Amino acid sequence: MNNLHTPQATLVTPSQTKSVEQARKLSYLIGVDGGGTGTRVVLADGNGTELARGAGGPSGLVHGRQKAWDSILVAIRQAFQDANLAMPELSAMAIGCGLAGVNNVQWAAEFIALNPGFAVLKAETDAYTTLLGAHLGQPGVVIALGTGSVGEVLQADGQRREVGGWGFPVSDEASGAWLGLHAVNHLQRTLDGRATANPFSAAVLAHCGGNKDAVFAWLASANQTRYAELAPIVIRCAAEVDVARNIILAAGREVQAMAHALDTSGQLPIALCGGLAAVMTHYLPLELQQRAQKPQGDSASGALILIQHYLQKI
Repeated sequence: MNNLHTPQATLVTPSQTKSVEQARKLSYLIGVDGGGTGTRVVLADGNGTELARGAGGPSGLVHGRQKAWDSILVAIRQAFQDANLAMPELSAMAIGCGLAGVNNVQWAAEFIALNPGFAVLKAETDAYTTLLGAHLGQPGVVIALGTGSVGEVLQADGQRREVGGWGFPVSDEASGAWLGLHAVNHLQRTLDGRATANPFSAAVLAHCGGNKDAVFAWLASANQTRYAELAPIVIRCAAEVDVARNIILAAGREVQAMAHALDTSGQLPIALCGGLAAVMTHYLPLELQQRAQKPQGDSASGALILIQHYLQKI
């Protein structure tokens, strides 16, 4: 199966009580990067000048749509506090959100319906806002590697295409959760005697409770975020344990496959983003290492670009 699909249509909800002219006079703009591990927001004035940043808990839609809003609001309050500004009514703000899980139409609709009062809300995939931030709105490829993973391309003609993003555990290749899943699989093999125990499996065992019964209990409650917590162990052990190194090298090949699917010509700039990007760069096939570059901005900055572009059109 060709694992390519078109990103979901943009979701926009201007407040019914706000005129277009009022929307253009909003006091503040908010850009949100909402993932499975945490939320990052950028606070800007009405002209788009960044004022401060804030952070909160997970806001990937898989964890619950109301929980996503709760995390976003915590991060926004922190940003206003760090900017030494009193937080106004939400109706004085427009918000652009790049969220993990927006590809699920039902989750996205539920999130939109729970808008706590922002004058304008525009929700997109976190892949797209990462893409906007990485290339400052210009054509290019981005592959985001964090708790989950996804790749997206913005072509010169404005067309977009996405690879991955199907969700954990069936997708999210080369992500933190994917690395953790493979780490636990290796641990299971060592506990069964199907593989030889080593410092890597010992470290994973210690993290999961120290014995087989504890591992079963850990698995019973493990989700994407908890698997991703094992990624640092894989990374740390890769220098000394072949099994751990092979897992990361396999992740690098998955990144290469995503990059090729997004840009078969190999001509567009490609940026790796997310918490695992810096580490993963060293484990990419050489050809891709030579092409990869650092993003010019992050997903929260891209979400700010997203809402600015929309407000300029209305």
